[in-house]
Amino acid sequence: MATTSQPPRGKTACKKIFWAVFPHACFILSLVIYAFLGALMFSHIEGNREVTLGDEYRTFLQNLTCLARKLSDNVTENEKMFKNDIRELFSTADPDWFINPEDRWSFFGSLFFCCTVFTTVGYGNTYPVTRTGKYLCILYALFGIPLMFLILTDMGDILATVLSKSYNEFRKLQSKIQASKLCSGSTCSKRNELKSRAQSKIVINEPLTIMEVLRSQSGMKRRPVKYRNVELFEMLIARENENRRPVGNKSMERWSSCPELARGKAVSRVIENFDKIGKELEKLDVPIVLMMLVIFVYISCAAAILPNWERNMDFQEAFYFCFITLTTIGFGDTKLEHPKFFLFFSLYIIIGMEIVFIAFKLGQDRLIVLYKKVISFCAEKKMPSKKIYPK
Repeated sequence: MATTSQPPRGKTACKKIFWAVFPHACFILSLVIYAFLGALMFSHIEGNREVTLGDEYRTFLQNLTCLARKLSDNVTENEKMFKNDIRELFSTADPDWFINPEDRWSFFGSLFFCCTVFTTVGYGNTYPVTRTGKYLCILYALFGIPLMFLILTDMGDILATVLSKSYNEFRKLQSKIQASKLCSGSTCSKRNELKSRAQSKIVINEPLTIMEVLRSQSGMKRRPVKYRNVELFEMLIARENENRRPVGNKSMERWSSCPELARGKAVSRVIENFDKIGKELEKLDVPIVLMMLVIFVYISCAAAILPNWERNMDFQEAFYFCFITLTTIGFGDTKLEHPKFFLFFSLYIIIGMEIVFIAFKLGQDRLIVLYKKVISFCAEKKMPSKKIYPK
């Protein structure tokens, strides 16, 4: 009988980690590739388009010339009126008239646009102008938005696991501290002695052999024969199951001796990981106040760093911008001057959207519970009281 060499433990551990991380890495890599392909596509279509200035642009120039002629030498008298007229005139202007398409739709600018599309932020300062670009934007969003939400759900499971475990460990530590404060030294030592005795009894009481069971039958004559047979049968079954239990080394030899079976096992694990997407979010049960605190701290950290990149923002403006972005509202009233920093900022946005997504999910669950309570309370009030008639 030929003996097969078992693979090292380090290699098997690395393989397990690889197959566990593989689904999550696939999702993130696919989103990165999708964003880069979209950036190349939109930079080619929108960046190389011909700029056509129509009648609206000519009318704008004529009105601007008229305002410049009306401005008299005494600037102080007509300054307010001139400012109002200029503000109204420029509100009707198209920003696309004053920007070169190649500058706006560079690779980084197009990548910024793609990130705003599949994250559903949509600031509105960058948008396709050509008909081909608009149709491709529709198709790009139809495939990109589900992919983004799939990544949010998948990464949300990881964050939900981390949050739930951290919260449970905190509760355990809190309960231990409270128990140590309430418990005195003498009573605690007595409880520990009782626990150790109980555990030693449980460990010593192992399944008996058949001969020991038969010998113990002499001391059980008071019980009926029926119950003795039942106990004997149950112990025999327990002993048989103990002998039939597979050993870990045998299973390792089987998988190591047959690589095809090992591959099938790894593939089945990957498929199970795909099937488990979204399960941890359903199990998450942490206080909604804790999630609000996490969101506030998360946004505050970015609001303190972002003004170093964007000089036109202070802490309050950056906090407002981060909140509008993470909630995918995206008014577009606050704009970024450096879209390249948005690429480094995009990882922060994805993680932040996951945190907000978890908070919304918890809020949704709490609202459902509240509605159920309100409906059940109203139903109990409207139910007619039962009248007891005398017999």
